[in-house]
Amino acid sequence: MASNNLKGIIELGNIYFKCIIFQINSDNKSKILSNSMTQSEGIHNGVVVDLVKASNSIRSCIGVAEKKSNVMLKKISVILEQPEFLCTKLSKNRKIDGAKILREDIEFLLREAKKQVIMNDQNQSIIHIFNHNYIVDGKKFIEEPIDVYANYLSHEITFLTMPKNNIKNIEQAFINCDIEIERYISCTFALAAELLSNNELQYGSMLVDFGYEKISLGLFKNLSLVHSATLPIGVNHIAKDISKVCLLNLQESEIIRNKIDFSFQNNNELFNENGNLKNVFFKDSGFRKISKSLILNIAKARLDEIFQKIKKHVIIKELNSSSGTNLFITGGGSNLLNLEKYCSDFFGFNVKKLYNNNQKGNYKDFKGNFTSCLGALKIITDGWDTEAIPKSASRNSQKIGFFANIFRNLT
Repeated sequence: MASNNLKGIIELGNIYFKCIIFQINSDNKSKILSNSMTQSEGIHNGVVVDLVKASNSIRSCIGVAEKKSNVMLKKISVILEQPEFLCTKLSKNRKIDGAKILREDIEFLLREAKKQVIMNDQNQSIIHIFNHNYIVDGKKFIEEPIDVYANYLSHEITFLTMPKNNIKNIEQAFINCDIEIERYISCTFALAAELLSNNELQYGSMLVDFGYEKISLGLFKNLSLVHSATLPIGVNHIAKDISKVCLLNLQESEIIRNKIDFSFQNNNELFNENGNLKNVFFKDSGFRKISKSLILNIAKARLDEIFQKIKKHVIIKELNSSSGTNLFITGGGSNLLNLEKYCSDFFGFNVKKLYNNNQKGNYKDFKGNFTSCLGALKIITDGWDTEAIPKSASRNSQKIGFFANIFRNLT
């Protein structure tokens, strides 16, 4: 097996590290050779908090996959999601004065945009660059307007960056494992590549990954990521609120949260005929009267806070139900009963729950557990027409287009 055709992907999650090893064949088809999932240590929200533990945990996860496929990796792509990702959208302009738009014109605008992002914050490293729109004499073009006569060219570009020191610490963890990082991939981008169709990515979609401790969201249009954010709040906060206010332990509160019908229509399983929490939910705490209204008001208050935070990002990008935008929810937190209905009522969007979410500890569900890795595999092998490929990443796909390649020639 040619070593340059042997590749790996690792997702550095808060609960698990997940790795796949794959081979790219001569016809550019990928074949997964092995996978592994181990407990996460030393990294939280994409930030190294203990270098020794992070290195050991990364080595362990990759080592399990290597042993299964009887290979040894030299390079690997890393999937990250963290609250410190910064999403910046820029528009750069150039006079064409009635001439044809040339490749050099677009290269110039890309250089200027990249230069501005670096100058705006020299402590940030660029992870992704997405083409959003070309505007030629006031008219939008999705494809590159090469050889089009114009007076004026504008280019809208989205940059996803993260702090340089975070990158350095992650790189050091992999250096300690004798493995080189080939490229970084946003978890939100990877999820969208696997879960959403081309039409959904083309005409406008919002993907919300409901985690237990954080929520990540991405807005997609014209096959491009136009906005991304990670919120340091998740569905575990609902259980913590119930625990604190009702003086129940966290395990009891998690069970109660998971039984709540978030359509707020039917919660007979939780409450008795007197409207109080049933005895069966007091596993360790002493039984006492806790009213239905108290439990549901606690859950609703926290859920409304979460949705209000998400809504700010929707408002920022001026998306609404009339724009045709769809909202998709995924992640472990999306398994809360009828969450999609309450979400739809709150936002006024069409809401669809994506069902390949992994349950904690369910190692048999490969597609559910390795959704982000499978999305990253598509990005690596097939390319992404609206994403500029990092110079560090080797090119495998013949389908990679103009914009994807253009940054390889830029200094």
